[in-house]
Amino acid sequence: MSLISFDSVSRVYARGDQATVAVENVSLSIHDQEFVALVGPSGCGKTTMLRMVAGLDFPTAGHVFVGQRPVCAPGADRAVVFQQFALFPWKTVRENIAFGLKCRKIGRNERARRVERYLKMMGLEDHGDAYPHQLSGGLQQRVAIARSYAVDPDVLLMDEPFGALDAQTRILMQEELIRLSRANPRTILFVTHSVEEAVYLADRVVVMAARPGRIREIVDIGSTRLTENWANLLIDEVMDLESFVHLRTKIWKLLRDEIATTNSPLEASPSSFSDDDPPPNGLEFTSRRKYAN
Repeated sequence: MSLISFDSVSRVYARGDQATVAVENVSLSIHDQEFVALVGPSGCGKTTMLRMVAGLDFPTAGHVFVGQRPVCAPGADRAVVFQQFALFPWKTVRENIAFGLKCRKIGRNERARRVERYLKMMGLEDHGDAYPHQLSGGLQQRVAIARSYAVDPDVLLMDEPFGALDAQTRILMQEELIRLSRANPRTILFVTHSVEEAVYLADRVVVMAARPGRIREIVDIGSTRLTENWANLLIDEVMDLESFVHLRTKIWKLLRDEIATTNSPLEASPSSFSDDDPPPNGLEFTSRRKYAN
């Protein structure tokens, strides 16, 4: 069953006499409890697609469906995690996690049970009474993810959720997200500029072309993950596998021509790299042992 569907979706933004086509004729189906990552140059429509699923933006043409229903507004079946942590600074960690539950009129006892469950699941037991300014960026993002999971959404929408974190914390959060998605599966649509992050986390990676945003290719990761048994390996072990490097390089090659025509954060003079070179530092690579020599 397809939980999220884009049916010939286009999105055009009008500014005075000018029109910008952000997304053009995109069709995509995301299955129940599937993890799909969107990668591509800046301005290719990744966040626009996510916002349309969230009900924060709407197609100019075509339709977006969640659970066979057209998306007309935000809904309780979808939760969004943004790059900026978007926590209430005057509320404690417990109160932030409980906020969505309270809005949905969940009883006090059930709210407390869910809050404690996700405090434990996200390793936040010692921080329940802390305020956001007393937490590191990684801990704040854990709170944001816990708050999203606590409301029990069918769909989790994540827009560069680890983009503001340092490299070490980012790796830890990637491992936490994998662990959480296995323990408590959700349908996840994940926007990232990092090819490495997309390959490590997703079942499928949707490679977007430069504006106007179109799907260039969809790369299957899940079958390789199962065959190579990535689930039992640490992140640095996965990233050193030949299969991982092959998928990462394949996606980078797909993006190379698109990146060369944009001012994307991914751009790093791609013409200076041969097909056998590792992708450049702009792709936020964290595992480099294969290329240490």
